[in-house]
Amino acid sequence: MMVFSRNMIVGLLACSPYHGVSAFGVVSPISQQVTPATSMRGMVATSSSSDVSGSVKKEYAKVPAEITEENPLRVIVAGAGVGGLALASSLSKMKTMKVTVVEKTDEFKRFGGPIQLASNALEIVKTMDTEIYDQVMEKFVFTGDKENGIKDGIRDEWYAKFDLKSPADDRNMPYTGVIERPDLQQIYLDSIPKGVVQNGDGVVSYETNPNGHGLRAILESGEVVEGDVLIGADGIWSSVRASMRNEDARGENAGVSYSGYTVFAGELNYDSVDNGKVGYKVYIGPGQYFVITDIGNGRYQWYAFLAREPDSSKREEKPDGSVPFLADIFRGWSPDVHHILDATKEDEIQQRDLYDRPPSVRKPWTKGSAALLGDSVHAMMPNLGQGGCQAIEDAFVLVQELESADSRNDIEGKLQSYQSRRLIRSAAVQGLSRFASDIIIRGFDTPAK
Repeated sequence: MMVFSRNMIVGLLACSPYHGVSAFGVVSPISQQVTPATSMRGMVATSSSSDVSGSVKKEYAKVPAEITEENPLRVIVAGAGVGGLALASSLSKMKTMKVTVVEKTDEFKRFGGPIQLASNALEIVKTMDTEIYDQVMEKFVFTGDKENGIKDGIRDEWYAKFDLKSPADDRNMPYTGVIERPDLQQIYLDSIPKGVVQNGDGVVSYETNPNGHGLRAILESGEVVEGDVLIGADGIWSSVRASMRNEDARGENAGVSYSGYTVFAGELNYDSVDNGKVGYKVYIGPGQYFVITDIGNGRYQWYAFLAREPDSSKREEKPDGSVPFLADIFRGWSPDVHHILDATKEDEIQQRDLYDRPPSVRKPWTKGSAALLGDSVHAMMPNLGQGGCQAIEDAFVLVQELESADSRNDIEGKLQSYQSRRLIRSAAVQGLSRFASDIIIRGFDTPAK
């Protein structure tokens, strides 16, 4: 069995394909066919003075091809996740850009647990905007300066420890850590001008101008947003990807595959015996593994990964609740596992099946003036904590490419350059994230040093 060593993974994430930025990453556990745009002589299609209207217009508005402050590039971002907001935050500060973020949820609520930002993502956040980085640091909990690694789930002995501190120190980069996802989202939202983010009406498809550049994002309500560029940051079940590739957003033809794992997740106040000393512990054993991680301020999060068929939650009975169910499954495992389970209330636990995508090497990331970002193109397993990190890297490269465009005639080439710069790196991290689960589940029939 081929095994990637820690040094191989660290080396991969340390390689930076981006100008002036070291991207070292620390490891922790209604579709319409889109046709390529063709040039118009000196003029291109773009948004009208009113970006949103109730029906698709017969004529695209026309502006000079040159991108200027008077005729800014109109960028539509579908989805207000971490990657989409990071992109919108940077672009909205440029006078030659006019950004519209279209988000299907009616309002932003505080939900979702912590998100890991590894050194590669933190370094890019700092490069993109030092003020945002400083605000992130105010709410950040470092884990990379503590003990982290894999433990034998049954013998309760360290199988391997990861030195996440020294590599970051060597490159003068911030340590890996976590921040509550709603806090990170709010930091980005506060940095974006009012009116840029539009809630309550998500993108379901898009169409391109058959006689020139430009496109229209079609929303759930039937309204449209017209612009020069569309970035699909709308997650693993992306409608933008479905339109681009002429495939279903969900179902067997969506290109999304079940990972083979269901996960139970708990978040709680917890008095751990190793608080302040250990960042995360991954307990491994036959057919399953259990992760405990410190998320700061006396709070902890745990994950129980089980190799199961999809929709197992509908078939496996839990008459006494999830805690007794998991306690039985992990019978004989480390006392740490049972101690944190016993401290968890039933309403602090959620279960979900994990889906990811194979690396998009053959299928396009871009087509014409539309492109994909984050989970919409490289959704990955959570084992390396790189999902959000890779979305931030996407945003950084897209900002560089779009900022360097002088003309709307350049956009298609700039988006293709974005794909070229991001493809290999994201595919490697994506593959390693899946491989990490497969090693743990299938490679340790009997945990041993």
